[in-house]
Amino acid sequence: MPNFIAPCLATLVAKPPIGGDWVHEIKFDGYRIQAHIAKSSVRLLTRNGLDWTERFGDLPQLLAEFHSGTAIIDGELVADDAEGHSSFSALADALKSGDSEKFVLHCFDLLYLDDLSLLEAKLGDRKAALKAMFTGTAKDAQIRYSEHLAADGAQMLSEACRLGLEGIISKRIDRPYRSGRHDDWLKSKCIQVDEFVIIGYLKGKSAPNAIGALVVGYYDRKRLVYAGRVGTGYTNKTALSLMRTLKPMRIETPSFVSALTNLQRRDVTWVEPTLVAQIEYRAWTSDGLLRHAAFKGLREDKPAKDVRRPVTKTISE
Repeated sequence: MPNFIAPCLATLVAKPPIGGDWVHEIKFDGYRIQAHIAKSSVRLLTRNGLDWTERFGDLPQLLAEFHSGTAIIDGELVADDAEGHSSFSALADALKSGDSEKFVLHCFDLLYLDDLSLLEAKLGDRKAALKAMFTGTAKDAQIRYSEHLAADGAQMLSEACRLGLEGIISKRIDRPYRSGRHDDWLKSKCIQVDEFVIIGYLKGKSAPNAIGALVVGYYDRKRLVYAGRVGTGYTNKTALSLMRTLKPMRIETPSFVSALTNLQRRDVTWVEPTLVAQIEYRAWTSDGLLRHAAFKGLREDKPAKDVRRPVTKTISE
């Protein structure tokens, strides 16, 4: 069985594709996880191949009990908020506290089953084999099958947005599994949620030992680009914790700051650009800054150097 299979990644599009060869799934807000089951042994790997098995409490044992043979399952690990929606903030809190009962693994693809590679099989056949593994499994179990619909993509996205979900993933039902980002999998969003590099912070006005705002950016080739300040989304506990994390990372004013205005530089403490934050925002301004940005949590599964400004692609039908 392969040690790791680089995951298939979805391309961002403005609207879902049209056609009978597409199916659509709910887009979850969590960590991409590849579950390797080898009888009693289980490994849980991030999208970059990091082994996070020890971080997920009883989940590896539940997977060992779920399937007695060998399998590689592609899915998304989430934790739900009070409304029952997957929430990256809730997941970050559960990981930090070690509350593994809040973890839910939504399984949406099967890459390997009982000594047989399914990478060249069509998505429809892979999902049929995956669904068969869930016979008799409770719907509220911590390991769940991710259903798909061969419905109108625009209608499904509209319904997902109405329910307060992040968006949908559209997939070609007749395609094999291909690593990397391409047009076989497409994502359409209700809200904009992306990763940004933390490049600085501002102290809280009423609590100088806590974060008041983060300063974030992204890489354009090897150059850091300023994307604005993120001043909301912090609980008191989170603001204090972020300050403790960032304070030892302070650096002298980085070279790219020379291109910023005095207002953009004012009161900022700059830090090593190594941490990645998940940020929710409404839109980009005409001058390339985030509008109405809110902090959702730290991402530990993506290197800062890989963070780019998201690009929406137009797909010909």
